[in-house]
Amino acid sequence: MDHVTSTLSTPVVLTVPGLDGSGPAHWQSIWERESEECVRADLGNWARPNRTHWVSKLNLAIRSAGRPVILAAHSLGCHAVAAWAAMERPDFGYPVVGALLVAPPELDLAPLDERLEPFAPASRAPLPFPSILVASRDDPYIQYHRARRLAQFWGSRFADAGAVGHINAASGLGSWGFGRFLLARLHGAGRKDRHGTAASVWPMESASVDLSA
Repeated sequence: MDHVTSTLSTPVVLTVPGLDGSGPAHWQSIWERESEECVRADLGNWARPNRTHWVSKLNLAIRSAGRPVILAAHSLGCHAVAAWAAMERPDFGYPVVGALLVAPPELDLAPLDERLEPFAPASRAPLPFPSILVASRDDPYIQYHRARRLAQFWGSRFADAGAVGHINAASGLGSWGFGRFLLARLHGAGRKDRHGTAASVWPMESASVDLSA
């Protein structure tokens, strides 16, 4: 396999931030700085998002990638991913080969921020690609059991991040090794080298994780 073919078959990681975007100390921003294979999907109007506009911009970012895509979404970005999948109904595993869905907020029962309300109701359609939903036990934006319920709706495997708030910059996670471990699992499923061996953006780290569906 030549270099060009290899590059085009290697998934690109698109980060999908939530409300107000992700600042420089957020794990999404750090991942973008750490890897050339990780870039941001610019959905625009981070402070006052519009669901239709966000889904349209996400679709453009995915379709413009010109290669397989892994989505690394945070907070409201998770719901943008689910809304995109429900609207576009892509073929299973293409162009999106996997999604890491981190700390999706509650949309249906008294959302913490009124700016979340236009995205309600949350999609309940199974996602047409492998996905892992990561939740914190003390996330102020959603109750833990409600996050598990979303994972069931979306057909996502579930990962317990512990008690780390909203899994954002305020959580003080830095590069967030546990998230990189989970991303590597998705990346390994979406990319094979010329010998058929799974590869990853970063080396996998050992971690304890509940990946029940």
